[in-house]
Amino acid sequence: MDNKLKVLDCLKGHLIVSCQALPEEPLHSSFIMSKMAYAAMLGGAKGIRANSIEDIRAIKKEVNLPIIGIIKAVYENSNVYITPTKKEIDLLVEEGVEIIALDATNRMRPDGKMISELFPEIRNQYKNQLFMADCSTYEEAIDAYKLGFDCIGTTLSGYTSYTKDVHLPNISLLERLVKELPIPIIAEGGIWSPEQLKQCFDAGIHAAVVGTAITRPMDITKRFVNAIKN
Repeated sequence: MDNKLKVLDCLKGHLIVSCQALPEEPLHSSFIMSKMAYAAMLGGAKGIRANSIEDIRAIKKEVNLPIIGIIKAVYENSNVYITPTKKEIDLLVEEGVEIIALDATNRMRPDGKMISELFPEIRNQYKNQLFMADCSTYEEAIDAYKLGFDCIGTTLSGYTSYTKDVHLPNISLLERLVKELPIPIIAEGGIWSPEQLKQCFDAGIHAAVVGTAITRPMDITKRFVNAIKN
């Protein structure tokens, strides 16, 4: 079994915890994210999803788990912000993350390219790197598979303008992708409870990413406060 398959195999049937905090959030700190990752590992997580080279480096010092690395970068001319250009991909490859996730939606990227134009160049340059396609629709996932991505995530379902009315987690999309694609399908987006997580695994997924429900106390607190108001 080659290294790429080993990484995906060790994630099979397990939880990946997303440890991220943006600059405007209270817990924005590479040190805090490293401790979040350590807590997630102690709790049984088998992988970490992390944003930025700084956070990834700090997390690597605390945990020995596969990392799905992203770089969120906002460009004025595009709605694509998850590892949007080759610049961010190059940085993540250089840092040595096991899996690089990037937006694989059918939207124009900051460099003026579509994913169908960018990814063949990336795949050709980095043949031994694992890449995860963050998709929002069935069609985008099928296209990502054809382009040569190693795994598919439903990360952006509900977060693009054309999927904003989708109920999350998008179980029906997961079931369809598991049935039709031979590569690992990773559930991500809108998983708020253990019961929903089980639903996702019952759909036959390879692994699941949970972020906000575990690592964003401000959002978790808001849910409890809203329960009182309602």
